[in-house]
Amino acid sequence: MSEITKGLNEQVSEFRNRSLAEHRYPVIWVDALYEKIRFDGHVISMAVMAVSGVNEEGSREILAIEPMVEESKDGYNKLFKSLRTRGMRNPLLVVSDAHAGLTAAIRESFPGTSWQRCKVHFMRNILAHVTQQAKDIFAKELKEIWRAPDETTAKNRARDMIQRYGKRFPQAMTMLEEGLQDSLSSYAYPELDQRKISTTNMLERLNKEIRRRSRVVGIFPNPESYIRLITMYKIEYTEDWSTSQAYLSRQSIQSVLAKAA
Repeated sequence: MSEITKGLNEQVSEFRNRSLAEHRYPVIWVDALYEKIRFDGHVISMAVMAVSGVNEEGSREILAIEPMVEESKDGYNKLFKSLRTRGMRNPLLVVSDAHAGLTAAIRESFPGTSWQRCKVHFMRNILAHVTQQAKDIFAKELKEIWRAPDETTAKNRARDMIQRYGKRFPQAMTMLEEGLQDSLSSYAYPELDQRKISTTNMLERLNKEIRRRSRVVGIFPNPESYIRLITMYKIEYTEDWSTSQAYLSRQSIQSVLAKAA
């Protein structure tokens, strides 16, 4: 058993520390997965950060899997520093939720990179300030903002909602107004599929699958055991992605990279 574990640890270490200099990753997605893990004699809910990227061929890869005792700017800076140390160049777009530590680290670690606030997380945040009776109709209208064909139309739809709902749901409309621009960053890349670069849904779906498998364990005895398990699963996904249809078309990626050169 110890020899098997040793072999798995070597495979996990090789994957997590592999060079990223061979490819360019114009878009990356960042999301956290929480699990119950025994740490320093206590059972805690530990954040495990996953970073996925799409390379110049349009294929997805898992770029990083890193545990954090708590989500913080320092933790995220360490994560992004490790990516750069492994050879990753600055992405053009980072897609994530609006965690303050994460957004601060993106600004510090990737100067000149655009940040796309995940529109799904943003909509959930806004809907938290809408009454239950109005949620369904309100949500349908809200979604239309990000279904707009361009940024100008999206902003016009948002302004219309702010005017109509400003008095009824002031907190929701203030949140929409203040966070709107960050949720529209993906429109700067019209060549790319907006559905895929405006949310972290791709990583969330993957994390749900990981949770389904890890649920049978319950509480992990240490962070190393969980990282070993999750990394082996994500190695499988990365291998599957490399042989499946491109996530974003190669032509669209090449067009974006050419403009940025």
